[in-house]
Amino acid sequence: MTMQTQLWQILLPRIKRHEGLNLFVYQDTQGHDTLGYGHLLSRGITPAAAEFILHEDISSAYQQARMLRGFDGLQPARQAVLVEMVFNMGYARVKMFRKMLAALAEKDYKRAAREMLNSRWAAQVGYRAQELAEQMEKGE
Repeated sequence: MTMQTQLWQILLPRIKRHEGLNLFVYQDTQGHDTLGYGHLLSRGITPAAAEFILHEDISSAYQQARMLRGFDGLQPARQAVLVEMVFNMGYARVKMFRKMLAALAEKDYKRAAREMLNSRWAAQVGYRAQELAEQMEKGE
C-alpha cells in the first residue's frame, strides 16, 4: 500500500525540517550512527538506494578520472579501468601511479598494466587488479 499523496505532502517537509540534512555520518541523540535525514545506518539501505549511491559514486569517480593526464585520449575500456581505480582507491592515490600514467601517455599499455600490478594496491585487491591490468593492456 502506498502512502496517500496528502499525507506525504504533510510529512516530507516537516520531517526534513525536524531531522535536518546531514551528508556525513553523525551520532544521533541516542548515539546511533545516522545519515541523511535521520536514517539509522543500522537499518541498512534498500537495493534501490544502494544502486542510486553507486551511480553517484561512479559519476564522481569519472569526473575525477577525467583530470588524469591523457584520460580523454584513451579508449572507453581503458578509461573504465582508470574510473574503477579512482572509485576503488580515490583520485589522490591513482595520481601516485606516476609510472603507469607515464606509460599511458606514451600509449605503452603493456607497461601501464605491469605498473598497475607492481603496486601495494594490486596485492590488496588481488584478482580485481589482474582483471583491470588485462583490460588496460588489451583495451577490451
